Amino acid sequence: MSSPLRSRWAALGVLSATMLMTILDGSIVTVATPAIQDDLGFSSAGLSWIMNAYLIPLGGLLLLAGRLGDLVGRRTLFLTGNAIFTVASLLAGAAGTSSLLIAARFLQGVGSALASAVVLGILVTLFTDPRERTRAIGVFSFTGAAGASIGQVLGGVLTDALSWHWIFLINLPIGLATILLALPALPRDRGIGLAAGADVWGAFLVTSGLMLGIYTVVKVESHGWLSAHTLGLGAVSLLLLAGFAVRQSRAATPLMPLRILRSRNVSGAYTVQLLTLSAMFSFQVIVALYMQQVLGYSALDTGLAMLPAAVAIGAVSLFASARLSNRFGERFVLMAGLVLLIGAMALLTTVPVDAAYITDLLPVFVLVAGAGLVLPSLTGLGMSSARPEDAGLASGLFNTVQQVGMALGVAVLTTLAASRTETLRADGRDTAAALTGGYHLAFAVSAGLLVAALAVSLLVLRRPKPPAASTAPAETVPTNA
Repeated sequence: MSSPLRSRWAALGVLSATMLMTILDGSIVTVATPAIQDDLGFSSAGLSWIMNAYLIPLGGLLLLAGRLGDLVGRRTLFLTGNAIFTVASLLAGAAGTSSLLIAARFLQGVGSALASAVVLGILVTLFTDPRERTRAIGVFSFTGAAGASIGQVLGGVLTDALSWHWIFLINLPIGLATILLALPALPRDRGIGLAAGADVWGAFLVTSGLMLGIYTVVKVESHGWLSAHTLGLGAVSLLLLAGFAVRQSRAATPLMPLRILRSRNVSGAYTVQLLTLSAMFSFQVIVALYMQQVLGYSALDTGLAMLPAAVAIGAVSLFASARLSNRFGERFVLMAGLVLLIGAMALLTTVPVDAAYITDLLPVFVLVAGAGLVLPSLTGLGMSSARPEDAGLASGLFNTVQQVGMALGVAVLTTLAASRTETLRADGRDTAAALTGGYHLAFAVSAGLLVAALAVSLLVLRRPKPPAASTAPAETVPTNA
C-alpha cells in the first residue's frame, strides 16, 4: 500500500504531465505553422487563428473553470478537461481543412482551461507543509520549462520527419496515460456545492469579458492600438469585467469572493506575474524570430540553440528554488531571479546583426535561469492565502493572469518591434539591421517591465506567514470549508 507521501508525489506527477502536455502543445505549434499553412491553404491573416482559437477559450474560461472545480470537485474537472483536450487533439491531428483545425483548436483551449485551472488548487491542498509545497512547486515549474523547450525541438523533428499532423497526435498517448494514472492517484473531492457559488450572471460577465478582452489584444497587430476595433471592443470588455466586479461585491453567492484579492502578497504576486510574463514573451518568441530571421537559423536549429536556457531554468527550479525559498523566503528569491532576467534583457538589447552564439547568445541563456527562481516563487506567493474552499478559484485566477500577461506581451512587443523596424527601413537600413533594431526596442521594453516587477516585489510583497496546520489527512483534498 502506498504511503501518504508517495501518494502525494504520484499525484504531482499526474498534474505535471498535464502541464507538460498543455505547454508542449503551445510551443510545438509555432514551429509547424508554415507547414500547416502550405498544406491547408491558410491565408496570412487566417494563420493567426491557429493560435488565437486556442488562446481565447483558454484565457477566457480559466477563472470560471477554477471556481467550478471548487464547487463540483477539482478531480472531476481535471479529468473532464483532459478528456476533452485529448479528443480535440485527435480531431486536430486528423483535420483536413482549415475550419476543422480551428474548431479543434478551440476545443483544445476549452479542455486545457478546465484541466489547468484546477492544477495548482489540487497541488496546494495536497502539499500543506510549506517545505514540501515549495519542493512540489519547483518540480511543477520545471515541467513547464521543459515543455516549452521540448516543444520547439519536437515540433521541428515531427514536422520534418513525419508531418504537422503528428504535433497534435503526440498528445494522444500523453493524454490517455494522464487520465488512467489520475484515476487512482488523485484523491476524490466532492466540492462545496453549486449553491455556494452558482452566480450565473457573474459567470457570463467574467467569461465574456475575458474572451472579448483576449480577442481584442491578439488582434491589435492587425488593427492597431487606436483603431475603432481595438478601442470599441476593449471598452466593452472593460465594462463587462467592471460589471463582474460590482456583481461579486453584491451577490449572495459570488463566483469570485473578493476576499481573495485582499491579501497583499496575492494581489502583489499577480501584478508581478502580469509584468513578468509580458516581458518574457520577448525571450520566448522574439529571440526565436531574431535567430531565424536575422541569423538564418532553421526552426530545429533554433530549438536546439535555446536548449541551454531550458536546462538552466529547469535545473534552478528543480534543485535550487525550493532550498533557497525555504532558507531566504520566496520574496527574496523572486527578486534575485528578476535581477538575473533584467540582466538577460539588457544583454539582448546589444546583440548585433552577425551575433556569435557562444559570446552573444549563450550568456543570455545562462542568465535566463532566473526564471527558474521567479516562476516557483510567484506560484507560492500567489497561492499563499488560498483557503481550501477557494483553492481552485485561486489557481484559475493565477493562470488567467498568466494568459493575459502573455497576450499583452504578444500585442505590445510585436507591435513596437514592427513599428521600429518599419521606421529603420524608411531610414535606409537593410532588412537584417532594421529587424535587429526593432527587436532591440522590444528587449528594452521587456527590461523596463521587469524593473517595474522588481519594484512591486520590493515595495508590496512581504514574507508570507506560515499557514495554520491542517487537520485534514495529508493524502486527501478537503471536500468542504
